[in-house]
Amino acid sequence: MNAAPIPFIRGGKEGAGVRLGVIMLCHENLGLAARMARIWSDGGARVIMHVDAKAPEAAVEALKDALEGTGTIYAPRRSCTWGTFSLVAATLDAAAQLLQAHPDVTHVFLASGACLPLRPVDELRRFLANYPEADFIESVSVRDVGWTVGGLNEERFTLHFPFSFRRHRKLFDRYVRLQRRLGVARPIPQGVTPHIGSQWWCLTRGTLEAVLNDPRRAEFDRYFRHVWIPDESYFQTLVRRHSVHVESRSLTLAKFDAQGKPYVFYDDHLALLGTSRIFVARKIWPGASALYDAFPRRTEPADADEEPDTERIEALLDRAAARRRLGRPGLYMQSRFPRKDAENGKTAQPYAVLYGVGDLFLGLREAAAQATGRTIHGHVFGRQEVEFADGGLIGPGALSAHVGLRNLDPQGFLASLIRSSDPMPAFLYSPRDRQYLNWFMATDPNAQLLVVTGAWILPLIHSGMPFDDVRRIAAKLQRAEVRFLDTLDSVWVKARVRRWTLAEALAQPDEVWSEICMTLLPEGGAASLPAPPLQDITGVLRLVRALRNAGLRPRKMGDPRVLRALAAPLPVPEAADSPAEAGAPPREIALPRQRTG
Repeated sequence: MNAAPIPFIRGGKEGAGVRLGVIMLCHENLGLAARMARIWSDGGARVIMHVDAKAPEAAVEALKDALEGTGTIYAPRRSCTWGTFSLVAATLDAAAQLLQAHPDVTHVFLASGACLPLRPVDELRRFLANYPEADFIESVSVRDVGWTVGGLNEERFTLHFPFSFRRHRKLFDRYVRLQRRLGVARPIPQGVTPHIGSQWWCLTRGTLEAVLNDPRRAEFDRYFRHVWIPDESYFQTLVRRHSVHVESRSLTLAKFDAQGKPYVFYDDHLALLGTSRIFVARKIWPGASALYDAFPRRTEPADADEEPDTERIEALLDRAAARRRLGRPGLYMQSRFPRKDAENGKTAQPYAVLYGVGDLFLGLREAAAQATGRTIHGHVFGRQEVEFADGGLIGPGALSAHVGLRNLDPQGFLASLIRSSDPMPAFLYSPRDRQYLNWFMATDPNAQLLVVTGAWILPLIHSGMPFDDVRRIAAKLQRAEVRFLDTLDSVWVKARVRRWTLAEALAQPDEVWSEICMTLLPEGGAASLPAPPLQDITGVLRLVRALRNAGLRPRKMGDPRVLRALAAPLPVPEAADSPAEAGAPPREIALPRQRTG
């Protein structure tokens, strides 16, 4: 059982009383490992190296020649494989030999040939002197904390792993699934509570000797020999049986990405590592000459006793990992684009969709842009053209106004338009436009939809087209609007939606204008400008009546009594000569032709 934690003891100038031993596990790049070993030994540390048995003999001899005169000793060589007990066995052999060869060693630091000391060894010794009884090892309970990244957690202690995860991945996965189905559960040794954490630690001599000389060590070794990745759990678990005080953190910065692979530091991380006050960083790219030339670097005297700033660096790396995994909001990367609803935000910023409002007010775009200072595009999903705010052929983000290019990827077009526009852009929308993205906008939390239903009829009043054409177009527009409204009525809608019928909008145009201004400029001030004039609605009831008599019942236009009160008085229609002429609107009404299809 663990003893009660002792209070921290500050003091130990220049690391008095602390003699550091370093175990280095080396697999490749032995020339670089020799350079790191000399940094440790020149700083006064006792170094023992374990070199993988698979390393070429010529490289091993060159390593020994480079370290001649440093007092470095070499542990018996083992062939080490990732995820197996061989790494633990090599560490145990080296630890036993180091403690036997150097009785004065008080603390043992585990490192690799790819670990770069960022601060001088004497600063590490002084830091350890402030915590004379503490063991620095990340050790978290598997039952309480999900420490692993994309791998097994508790099951690594209870299943069997006869197949290599790296060489036989399919067999590994199938055997794990089979054991789950059969309910296989290896018993955990009595008195052992599984813990996991980073394999890079710094232990006191007393704790390490207790682990090495534990009367039940043979039992523990047999059990952990069949645990998956035991170098992340062997010492992390057994230290809990013997340590006086566990500082559950590593003095080595070693982070893993979403695939469970270690981060690699390059030359452009120089400033980041230089201000971290961390003692050791892993893994360093072998070609990062700027890092190897700059470190170890002595800390400013005022910061010499400061704690390593590991949490800030880890938080920064976590944000970078999230950015790599999720991407920027509204920016679709090649690796994520095909995955529906897996994007980090459909669009990059809030935007407004003015549905039907452009048919209600005259000169809405110019008035709204002047009142709010926002970018107001026209019908960017028009059938014949893309109407950018400036009327040009090239829009924000070098988007082309070519309809064919837009139609190749409407979703990418809208996401790029929103991302490349100024804050809170807006565009006009109506049932006359392409309806590619109704679901996309309705389920986008950034979208703010201001909808006036039935406004599509206003451009038809004075179009001057034959009534048969008007009826045909009205039927298409109404069907498109009904489908759009059905989308807005879905339980999956995440956009902010504000709706008016045509009658409500005509009765209270100032309310619609105020809502537009408050949406585009939430800080206020824009609604003080007067609303733009309304479209001429003379003849709207006549056209509605004609369409109804022709078999098309206009919908979503609001209370007809309101429309009747707002429209100009209508003369009583004369009797038609034939049923075919009964619903024909008067020919004398004519306003400038508007594009309708």
